[in-house]
Amino acid sequence: MQAADVHTLSEVPAQRQRPWHRALLERVEEELGGPALWSGEPAPVAAGRQAANGDGTAPAVGQPLLQVEGVSIDYRTHERVVRATHRVGFEVHAADRFVLLGASGCGKSTLLKSIAGFIPPSEGRILLGGQAVTRPGPDRVVVFQEFDQLPPWKTVRENVMFPLLAARRVGRAEAAERAALYLDKVGLTRFADVHPHQLSGGMKQRVAIARALAMQPRVLLMDEPFAALDALTRRRMQEELIALWEEFRFTLIFVTHSIEEALVVGNRIAILSPHPGRLRAEINSHQFGLHSLGGRDFQATARRIHQLLFDEPAAAPGSVAADAAQLSQRPADGPGHLPFRISV
Repeated sequence: MQAADVHTLSEVPAQRQRPWHRALLERVEEELGGPALWSGEPAPVAAGRQAANGDGTAPAVGQPLLQVEGVSIDYRTHERVVRATHRVGFEVHAADRFVLLGASGCGKSTLLKSIAGFIPPSEGRILLGGQAVTRPGPDRVVVFQEFDQLPPWKTVRENVMFPLLAARRVGRAEAAERAALYLDKVGLTRFADVHPHQLSGGMKQRVAIARALAMQPRVLLMDEPFAALDALTRRRMQEELIALWEEFRFTLIFVTHSIEEALVVGNRIAILSPHPGRLRAEINSHQFGLHSLGGRDFQATARRIHQLLFDEPAAAPGSVAADAAQLSQRPADGPGHLPFRISV
């Protein structure tokens, strides 16, 4: 096992005001004159396919779909500027299930918002299909953690159709067809004409996933979408997400603070240090899944990840933390630096 790249970090106070996506959506809607999530001119993508380039062409073999290059993100408060992430770099390829894993407050959700186009990087850049991400767009659709992301006055069917119609991507007839298709895929056909307040938390998240997939985005972004669910519902939603990916092979970036969930959902995992988040390691985890839970290799890998997340530099010689501590004495790397990769 190769050591991961770790650097000493300072603590950043958590900033929590009103729901971030509401404030950002309102601001972007004012600037763009339309719903923030659906602004921009996307390249249409058929279900199950991944367009990568700005002109709608497929990427060259081996070329990444998304590139995060040396991205630092700062927040300005009344007293000071605080750093959420520091020089994070990684690549996501078409049909990846890429997980951002880290403790609460490490900047993983902030980084996801930057990929979505809501927050500009203070340093570095984000490229989608070779083009800089500068604003939100329907090629990157977000599924949030909150259950109130569905307009309560719209039915389930209308919620799924709404972004398609708002973005003027398709006509009403095709929007209705897509809504029917994806509601069927998440098992909610019978609930198409009910309103969100009549649904459980898990069902609301299924609607949000159906709405996102109906847009057929180039990248599906999920910000701890199952964190507020009970354990049994969470496991069921993980199963359903993987089943949907098996059918449509969409590109997924998934944020979580659960090591187990990261191993179940992802085929690649980026491990972020405590805030301000830096990339400690990238792990190939394609061999794991729900079938691996409780297995020896699964548990051993979970322990390795826990060490990378939480061990202090002072550790026994030869341990993961000791190797990481040695690397932490190196000067900070420049933009675009990638950590050592670990295959397990």
